[in-house]
Amino acid sequence: MCNCNCDSLKATAVKAGETYVTVEAAATAAAEQALVAYCQNTFSVGGVMLDASGNVLNAINNNVVKNNMTSDPTAHGERQLIDWYYAQIEAGEEMPPPSDITIVTSLDPCCMCTGSIITGGFNVISAAFDTYSGINWDTQADFPTLSPELAQVAKNTFSYPAVNGNNCFTRDASSAPVPAFFADAVMDVQTVALCETAFDATLTQVKASINTDLTPDQLKDIKDLPAGDPVVVALKALYPDALSYTAPSRGQPDEGLAPYLIAAANQDIAQGGTGNAVAFLDYYGNLLMCLSGNEKASLIQTAFLLVTRNYAQLRYNLRSSLSDDEVLPYLAHPKYGTFVFAHGPDESSHSLIELGAYGSTMEGALPPDNMNSFQYGVPTIAQADLDAYCQKLPPLYSSEIQVHPQQVTNSDLINALIAGLPKP
Repeated sequence: MCNCNCDSLKATAVKAGETYVTVEAAATAAAEQALVAYCQNTFSVGGVMLDASGNVLNAINNNVVKNNMTSDPTAHGERQLIDWYYAQIEAGEEMPPPSDITIVTSLDPCCMCTGSIITGGFNVISAAFDTYSGINWDTQADFPTLSPELAQVAKNTFSYPAVNGNNCFTRDASSAPVPAFFADAVMDVQTVALCETAFDATLTQVKASINTDLTPDQLKDIKDLPAGDPVVVALKALYPDALSYTAPSRGQPDEGLAPYLIAAANQDIAQGGTGNAVAFLDYYGNLLMCLSGNEKASLIQTAFLLVTRNYAQLRYNLRSSLSDDEVLPYLAHPKYGTFVFAHGPDESSHSLIELGAYGSTMEGALPPDNMNSFQYGVPTIAQADLDAYCQKLPPLYSSEIQVHPQQVTNSDLINALIAGLPKP
């Protein structure tokens, strides 16, 4: 872990307006962002966004961890760059179309970032492979996780340039060719080695640094706090209906949850979505929030991303102003709670975003007594097809976390959602 003063590195990191005419120069810029992440004690990944002439539009490092606390499990470099792009458009800035933009990332995109890139229609160049959580985890550029349609999109837009040298990092180019504005399409082996080893060397340490949450036997019911407690006040400021519903038992929501999901699903339609919504119930079954997406603001702001991001930032902000003893017993790690989606996932790029973000939120293996923390009301595809799809996810998701969304078991809740959810 980094304990040095890295202000000089941040000051000299790539900035908007610079131009890169070789893949190596762009990969070096992404590597510099990965080093900024390293010095922040977060996951050592970074990326730059280029226009069709190689001009830098923006550059950013991973920001999942700040001050040795999880700030936002979705704050991967690629996802942040794409949300930034849509924020510029919303602010009235003239931006190139996504098809004319290339994201150069130090590490192969994860499921969430892959779904975001494909949904938005961007191009991507990856420096280092990631055989555990990257979408090209088998390094063959056949994208076995993706449906045939999305795999073809990836083959046309995801680039893995050649790497020079004669060692384990050396490789031939695969998948899509790099954009034509690059005069040289080969990356230096030392740059790729830096990108991969910086990430691998810090992965375990970063996970350990943020693994400070309490175990279930140390948790307390937030409903026992007085209404004026800062934790309750902050939660209800974020979601006014928080704590107004409690499931009959842990992980077993009933029809009482339906009105919240239906209301949020209608809001999702109004905000450019397809009518999905996600509720988060804590260890005791209390409803902490139920939100829609906001695809009018950004095509990748799905309901789950906003739920997990808001919950993480709620915890981060409270822990920054209160003691952990005042916060963590009542706002537990999300792996001990239950996420309930109005509609189940399928093989679309939007679902890939959410499956990947769920994996990032869990941060590791699920608790043995809470393996069904990802639930949904109305199926989009058959459960058997969904199970088969999740088994094809990269090893982090399919083997370690064992992502496997399941339909809620309460038939009254299912029927209420079928009857009440808006039709896309």
